[in-house]
Amino acid sequence: MKKIFLSAILALYLFTSGKLYAQRDVLAGRLDSLMRAAQRTGVFNGNVLVVKKGQLIYKAAIGYADGSKNYPLTPDKRFDIGSIAKEFNGIAIMLLAQQGKLSLTDRLQKYFPELPAWADSVEISHLLNYTSGLPVSSGNSDEGIKKELMALKHLTNVPGRSYVYSYSNVYLQQRIIEKVSGMQYNSFIEKHILKPCGMTHTLMDLPISDTTMAIAFNNKFVNEKPRQTPTGWPRLTIDDLYRFLSAADSYKLISKSSMQQLAQSFGEGESSLGNAKFENGELTWHQHHGSNYNYEALMTHDLKQDLYVILMTNNQNFKVRPLTEAIIAVLNQKPYTVPKRSLYLELREEVLADFNNGIAFYRLVREQKKDQYDFSFEIGDLVNTGKFLMRRNRPDDAVKLFQLGLLLDLQDKDYAIACQFIAEAYSQQGNRDLAILYAQKAARKDPDNKIVQSFLKQALK
Repeated sequence: MKKIFLSAILALYLFTSGKLYAQRDVLAGRLDSLMRAAQRTGVFNGNVLVVKKGQLIYKAAIGYADGSKNYPLTPDKRFDIGSIAKEFNGIAIMLLAQQGKLSLTDRLQKYFPELPAWADSVEISHLLNYTSGLPVSSGNSDEGIKKELMALKHLTNVPGRSYVYSYSNVYLQQRIIEKVSGMQYNSFIEKHILKPCGMTHTLMDLPISDTTMAIAFNNKFVNEKPRQTPTGWPRLTIDDLYRFLSAADSYKLISKSSMQQLAQSFGEGESSLGNAKFENGELTWHQHHGSNYNYEALMTHDLKQDLYVILMTNNQNFKVRPLTEAIIAVLNQKPYTVPKRSLYLELREEVLADFNNGIAFYRLVREQKKDQYDFSFEIGDLVNTGKFLMRRNRPDDAVKLFQLGLLLDLQDKDYAIACQFIAEAYSQQGNRDLAILYAQKAARKDPDNKIVQSFLKQALK
């Protein structure tokens, strides 16, 4: 009787296990169909990992290792993850704070007495949430950023009042970590993050030309050329990014309260963790996007569903978010659509080469190719293209794009954002009157826009 009972249990276990494996295979097949379709459409070339409730649902390397199309991508290739890397310096700062070696209220002048007087008004906490008031940096090396900071006479905003994503904040965090710990930044990261997470396939500042790297390329299949950049960049595999995200979100690197501190954001700006949500004191959602010279990555952790979705690409198309949404829809057995091509990505390349030809391209695809290009957030594409031009010191062309966006049928907040950037472009040109005029227009459309309110407070002094 006992043997019959055990046999029945074994049969039930095998039946249940077989059913679960069959369900996983079905989901993996659907996800593969989605990602292969995305490759054919031209919106994804990269590695993907999906893990739910501790079970690997789908893992694939899709497309090419470089623009030559001669080498298939493999799961062990390393990628650059862009601004997701700022989580590493943020976690390092919080670890030193937990050890009592620094305070988030410490002023920069404590660590950098050689900096101008503005350093006495900037706290470490301002660096973490990018409200230091430091302007966007154009430095392409550690030394270049240092020279900019030494020459800076005034902050662009009062610290703590406005979000500006400037790499100077990251640079200063890294130098503080070195001064406090007595270690080189990369060595500190290797000891306190990479090793504890088991990230054995991650190397700091590995050249992008290394044979273990997925080489980034554009939509014309032209490889990115190596260029000088600041230091402190992790180059990692998709498995290692999963290990990092899992360890960080389970508080194995820093405490829950430290993670909550890093999750604090200002207005519409990102936190040091990208977009992280806590409910009743518990982390429920963590998503972070990063991009850098045709590399792009998006890591998503839905803690309520115990779900991880990670996408890494060496052919940036700004479609990792809608692809992640489509993956989650597949898992939840809901309908999905394969994303269309990015209007922003191709528009910015066209206007960068020739502004008038770029505008002609925009009008052509708007009239004749809406079935191929994504127009779901047209104002966002125009604004982001304008911001792209502003970063390259082309405020005149940027204003024309922003004003083109104002001609669309917009919600008040979107109209306000377009006006906000027109104001910033005019300010960049030194045209104070027009900057104030458009900032006031933005404030009327969206009185809750903190960035505009801060801008007006400074400009009207």
